[in-house]
Amino acid sequence: MLDQLALAILLTTGRYDRHPRRMRAVYAARRTALTEAFARHVPGVRLTGLAAGFHAVAPLTRGADEAAVIAAALDRWVGLYGIGGYRGSPDPSPPALVIGFGNVGERAIEPAVAAVADLLR
Repeated sequence: MLDQLALAILLTTGRYDRHPRRMRAVYAARRTALTEAFARHVPGVRLTGLAAGFHAVAPLTRGADEAAVIAAALDRWVGLYGIGGYRGSPDPSPPALVIGFGNVGERAIEPAVAAVADLLR
Protein backbone atom coordinates (compact mmCIF):
# COMPACT_ATOMS: atom_id res chain seq x y z
CA MET A 1 0.00 0.00 0.00
CA LEU A 2 2.80 2.43 0.88
CA ASP A 3 4.54 1.77 -2.45
CA GLN A 4 1.31 2.50 -4.31
CA LEU A 5 0.82 5.77 -2.42
CA ALA A 6 4.37 6.86 -3.12
CA LEU A 7 3.96 6.10 -6.82
CA ALA A 8 0.64 7.94 -6.91
CA ILE A 9 2.27 11.03 -5.41
CA LEU A 10 5.12 10.87 -7.92
CA LEU A 11 2.69 10.59 -10.82
CA THR A 12 0.25 13.28 -9.71
CA THR A 13 2.92 15.84 -8.83
CA GLY A 14 4.91 15.38 -12.05
CA ARG A 15 8.03 14.29 -10.21
CA TYR A 16 8.04 10.95 -11.98
CA ASP A 17 8.36 12.70 -15.36
CA ARG A 18 11.13 15.00 -14.13
CA HIS A 19 13.23 12.22 -12.65
CA PRO A 20 13.93 10.29 -15.89
CA ARG A 21 14.69 13.55 -17.73
CA ARG A 22 17.14 14.58 -15.02
CA MET A 23 18.77 11.16 -14.87
CA ARG A 24 19.22 11.01 -18.66
CA ALA A 25 21.31 14.17 -18.40
CA VAL A 26 23.31 12.78 -15.45
CA TYR A 27 24.07 9.50 -17.24
CA ALA A 28 24.92 11.30 -20.49
CA ALA A 29 27.44 13.44 -18.60
CA ARG A 30 29.00 10.34 -17.04
CA ARG A 31 29.18 8.60 -20.42
CA THR A 32 30.84 11.69 -21.92
CA ALA A 33 33.30 11.87 -19.02
CA LEU A 34 34.21 8.22 -19.59
CA THR A 35 34.73 8.56 -23.34
CA GLU A 36 36.74 11.76 -22.91
CA ALA A 37 38.91 10.20 -20.19
CA PHE A 38 39.62 7.24 -22.45
CA ALA A 39 40.43 9.58 -25.34
CA ARG A 40 42.97 11.39 -23.14
CA HIS A 41 44.54 8.49 -21.27
CA VAL A 42 44.17 5.46 -23.56
CA PRO A 43 43.38 6.81 -27.02
CA GLY A 44 44.11 3.47 -28.68
CA VAL A 45 41.22 1.75 -26.89
CA ARG A 46 37.85 2.02 -28.60
CA LEU A 47 34.92 1.71 -26.18
CA THR A 48 31.85 -0.18 -27.36
CA GLY A 49 28.45 -0.91 -25.86
CA LEU A 50 27.82 2.66 -24.75
CA ALA A 51 24.34 2.83 -26.26
CA ALA A 52 23.22 -0.31 -24.44
CA GLY A 53 23.09 0.92 -20.86
CA PHE A 54 25.28 2.13 -18.05
CA HIS A 55 28.48 0.38 -19.03
CA ALA A 56 31.12 0.28 -21.73
CA VAL A 57 33.26 -2.55 -23.03
CA ALA A 58 36.98 -1.95 -23.43
CA PRO A 59 38.89 -4.59 -25.39
CA LEU A 60 42.22 -5.77 -24.07
CA THR A 61 45.09 -6.89 -26.22
CA ARG A 62 44.78 -10.46 -27.43
CA GLY A 63 46.22 -12.83 -24.87
CA ALA A 64 45.84 -10.39 -21.97
CA ASP A 65 44.78 -11.92 -18.68
CA GLU A 66 41.44 -10.38 -17.66
CA ALA A 67 41.75 -11.59 -14.09
CA ALA A 68 45.23 -10.11 -13.70
CA VAL A 69 44.10 -6.74 -15.08
CA ILE A 70 41.08 -6.72 -12.76
CA ALA A 71 43.26 -7.58 -9.74
CA ALA A 72 45.80 -4.89 -10.62
CA ALA A 73 43.00 -2.32 -11.03
CA LEU A 74 41.52 -3.31 -7.68
CA ASP A 75 44.93 -2.74 -6.06
CA ARG A 76 44.53 0.83 -7.36
CA TRP A 77 41.00 1.10 -5.92
CA VAL A 78 39.30 0.82 -9.32
CA GLY A 79 36.66 -1.87 -9.77
CA LEU A 80 36.40 -3.49 -13.18
CA TYR A 81 34.77 -6.66 -14.49
CA GLY A 82 35.96 -9.04 -17.15
CA ILE A 83 33.68 -9.85 -20.02
CA GLY A 84 34.43 -13.54 -19.57
CA GLY A 85 31.96 -13.66 -16.68
CA TYR A 86 29.18 -12.57 -19.02
CA ARG A 87 29.77 -15.16 -21.73
CA GLY A 88 27.49 -18.16 -21.93
CA SER A 89 30.31 -20.50 -22.86
CA PRO A 90 34.08 -20.53 -22.53
CA ASP A 91 34.60 -18.65 -25.78
CA PRO A 92 38.18 -17.90 -26.83
CA SER A 93 37.10 -14.41 -27.86
CA PRO A 94 39.50 -11.58 -27.14
CA PRO A 95 39.57 -10.46 -23.51
CA ALA A 96 37.74 -7.28 -22.58
CA LEU A 97 36.64 -5.30 -19.57
CA VAL A 98 33.16 -4.18 -18.64
CA ILE A 99 33.31 -0.68 -17.18
CA GLY A 100 30.23 0.51 -15.34
CA PHE A 101 29.51 4.22 -15.05
CA GLY A 102 25.92 4.25 -13.80
CA ASN A 103 26.79 4.42 -10.13
CA VAL A 104 30.06 6.36 -10.34
CA GLY A 105 30.16 10.08 -9.80
CA GLU A 106 31.17 12.07 -12.86
CA ARG A 107 34.21 13.57 -11.09
CA ALA A 108 35.51 10.12 -10.09
CA ILE A 109 35.71 8.84 -13.67
CA GLU A 110 38.76 10.79 -14.87
CA PRO A 111 41.06 9.81 -11.97
CA ALA A 112 39.91 6.19 -12.16
CA VAL A 113 40.72 5.92 -15.87
CA ALA A 114 44.06 7.66 -15.31
CA ALA A 115 44.89 5.20 -12.52
CA VAL A 116 44.42 2.14 -14.74
CA ALA A 117 45.41 3.56 -18.13
CA ASP A 118 48.67 1.59 -18.29
CA LEU A 119 46.73 -1.64 -17.66
CA LEU A 120 44.44 -0.96 -20.62
CA ARG A 121 47.12 -0.37 -23.22
